[in-house]
Amino acid sequence: MGHTAVLSVIFPFLALVAFVGARPATFLQDFRITWADTHIKQLQGGTAIQLKLDPSSGCGFASNKQYHYGRVSMKIKLIPGDSAGTVTAFYLNSDTDTVRDELDFEFLGNRSGQPYTVQTNVYAHGKGDREQRVNLWFDPAADYHTYTILWNHYHVVFSVDNVPVRVFKNNEGRGIPYPTLQPMGVYSTLWEGDDWATRGGLEKIDWGKAPFYAYYKDFDIEGCAVPGPANCASNPNNWWEGPAYRQLSPEQARLYRWVRTNHMIYDYCTDKSRYPVPSPECSAGI
Repeated sequence: MGHTAVLSVIFPFLALVAFVGARPATFLQDFRITWADTHIKQLQGGTAIQLKLDPSSGCGFASNKQYHYGRVSMKIKLIPGDSAGTVTAFYLNSDTDTVRDELDFEFLGNRSGQPYTVQTNVYAHGKGDREQRVNLWFDPAADYHTYTILWNHYHVVFSVDNVPVRVFKNNEGRGIPYPTLQPMGVYSTLWEGDDWATRGGLEKIDWGKAPFYAYYKDFDIEGCAVPGPANCASNPNNWWEGPAYRQLSPEQARLYRWVRTNHMIYDYCTDKSRYPVPSPECSAGI
């Protein structure tokens, strides 16, 4: 398919390389700061950015365009040390008030020495509350790691350094909502969530450790830009709809089982106190 149908972006700021048709993109043309521009800073000549959280504010940025299917990824270095109560988020959102679609990565801060937790969530046709939590098996504040969301007609796959940590299958044929109808924008935020983020809100932010910093680079979007060609999202020839992306490979499936067996600490499907009757997708194979 042509460049007019697919927008591929390497972020951020001065390091941005993108093409829509033959037009090179710039940050000001393709992204916007959504919250507290004083808390977002270019680093290393624009090859990386820093987001800051302090008692006065968090911050965030978003894509100017929305996308209907595709793959998004970014490299993030999370808050080091005592980050309890902080939330660093990378997500897709339809930006609709009622019937919302959303695919979330939320990185939940920790007390020093404790593992960092990543929470994923899926909203489809306005229904969310599908949280799963995984303790990361490395220190995500020591270096950059790649976080990816693949979204196609077959499933949504959340990956960390190409290791799947969450799969949400398209079971619309069984009456289970799946995000098919709406395009979504790409967002990232750093904010205070100490009423719930760390040990269910028991661990509060230590503002004496502020400011808190998270770092981002190499933000990549490959998908059907909206506005754009109307038939892009339904085109079976888009690479992300190809046979290799319709299900996990044997190696990906092995790694996914390893994550779920050794690092998953919460799954809404097994939370009987919250859901005495599990959601339908839990028995359909998510």
